[in-house]
Amino acid sequence: MHSIGVSVVIQLALALGLAGLFWPEKLAPVFDVLMFPWPASYRTVRLNSIAAILLSILLFLSLVPPR
Repeated sequence: MHSIGVSVVIQLALALGLAGLFWPEKLAPVFDVLMFPWPASYRTVRLNSIAAILLSILLFLSLVPPR
């Protein structure tokens, strides 16, 4: 059951990361709310998207059993 929760988090992080890379103009208002004191630019949206993709990769590697 634990792996299902981690898998859902992986999918959400990957979806948010890819959406931020493909459509940063549509996610900029969301990041304006999330990063309140600082204005969200396309650069910060893309950097956060890349970080979300890296997070999903790290979480996926935690699911893979060691050899």
